[in-house]
Amino acid sequence: MVITNTNIDQVITLLKNAMKDLPDPSVTLVGKRWKNPFLVLISCILSLRTKDETTLPASERLFALVDTPQGMLNLKRKQIEKTIYPVGFYRTKAKTIHGICRDILEKFGGRVPDDLDTLLTMKGVGRKTANLVLTEGFKKPAICVDTHVHRISNRLGYVKTKSPEETEMSLREKLPKKYWREYNALLVTWGQNICKPISPFCSRCPIEKFCSRVGVMKSR
Repeated sequence: MVITNTNIDQVITLLKNAMKDLPDPSVTLVGKRWKNPFLVLISCILSLRTKDETTLPASERLFALVDTPQGMLNLKRKQIEKTIYPVGFYRTKAKTIHGICRDILEKFGGRVPDDLDTLLTMKGVGRKTANLVLTEGFKKPAICVDTHVHRISNRLGYVKTKSPEETEMSLREKLPKKYWREYNALLVTWGQNICKPISPFCSRCPIEKFCSRVGVMKSR
């Protein structure tokens, strides 16, 4: 059996039920806790190439100090670096955060833009980050594709793509819009806990019968 738009409702429902006791990704938690697009954007920057168990505490430490673009600019870069350490590339991210805050204040009237094209004009903001800000910060329909979403969507056989951007475009055409917002959080959580890159836990997967197991050489 393969995943189609005839059975995608069943697949999504099975995944949601299976993940009731699993933790949300860090940026999703930030969106739920603070309900602030700016803080979602900053946590997205911190999350790049960094594990969730490092991202969330770093976000909490930083937001305990300041939670506005002006407040962030008032911090010295060294202070941001010290606060967010040990996230990956913490020095570069501190510089990026200052640049983003300057753009927000000088170009966008102090507010985070709520459309994809404008978000992408900020240095350090790629499609993954911009789409995640839209879904978790503004609760708008968008498709955020990270390594988990790209890998699992192809492993399932739902798409056949070679890059995250190709996966995003394919999903925009194929995935029902009502699932766009939650698709990233679902597959990130599933990828972190069950559908691992190497030797996934297929025996514990409720959607195993729908999966084409593309590229799976070994499973548990």
